[in-house]
Amino acid sequence: MSSRTTWKPLLALMFALALLATACGGDDDGGDSASTDDASTDDASTDDGATTDDAAAAADLMLSTTDLGDVLVDDQGNTVYLFVPDAQGDSTCYDECEANWPIVGELSTVGDGLDASLLGTTERTTGDVQATYNGWPLYYFVNDAGPGQTNGQGVNDVWYVMDAAGNAIEG
Repeated sequence: MSSRTTWKPLLALMFALALLATACGGDDDGGDSASTDDASTDDASTDDGATTDDAAAAADLMLSTTDLGDVLVDDQGNTVYLFVPDAQGDSTCYDECEANWPIVGELSTVGDGLDASLLGTTERTTGDVQATYNGWPLYYFVNDAGPGQTNGQGVNDVWYVMDAAGNAIEG
């Protein structure tokens, strides 16, 4: 009987940990190129080796240091872009454009150095919800193979990374 009594608290603890792990699982934001694998949040450190603190690591949108300066990235460290023809309004990128520039789904939190009041959404003609920052709909670039890449910078002189104020970095 004592071995049965010993197992009850252990089983209860294992069950509680399983519930906690399930509750803390990734939340799919709808972005086609963003991973929900929690282990990859370790990649959210800046290129200069600095790591983000717990509050910033939990943010959906944050800053990362690159050769272009501090740019907006998602919680996995993937660079986000603005599209100049959107002119801080509704998205104009559909079909083939969207295949190359997947939308960033709805976001809810920002990290240090970003203004939460600039974070918003827009509804696309498809009914999908797209994240915005400073009025600009946000996109990923399919040729960015991983966190920290900025291969979409300056493409066709209309795709740019963004700074903390939500403006294009054209440099």
